[in-house]
Amino acid sequence: MSEDNLTLDEFGGSMLASEMPVEMSDKIAADLAPVFDVPVNISAVLGRAHMSVAQLLQLTAGSILELDRKVGEAIDIYVNNRLVARGEVVVVDERLGVTMTEIIKDGDAAG
Repeated sequence: MSEDNLTLDEFGGSMLASEMPVEMSDKIAADLAPVFDVPVNISAVLGRAHMSVAQLLQLTAGSILELDRKVGEAIDIYVNNRLVARGEVVVVDERLGVTMTEIIKDGDAAG
């Protein structure tokens, strides 16, 4: 392996970018530059509902759709259809947003 390529093990997979030496952080950012423009799909899921096509066709403006979550319960945040975090809905400058409260590690996505 050349000295220009770092593996996850070489810089410590659990180390945050803010904890890395500046030169190492710059190196990692430079290595990731080719993917900076790759589009990703981010979804914040408030809840889910199951219904038949007949029930779906009966929905009109003002219909109430009951979801499987309770008020105040964390919402799921997906990146490219993969659960990566849970969070809470917030209002920022009169727009809805999401603040991440929990990052989901591989294998912790049950639920």
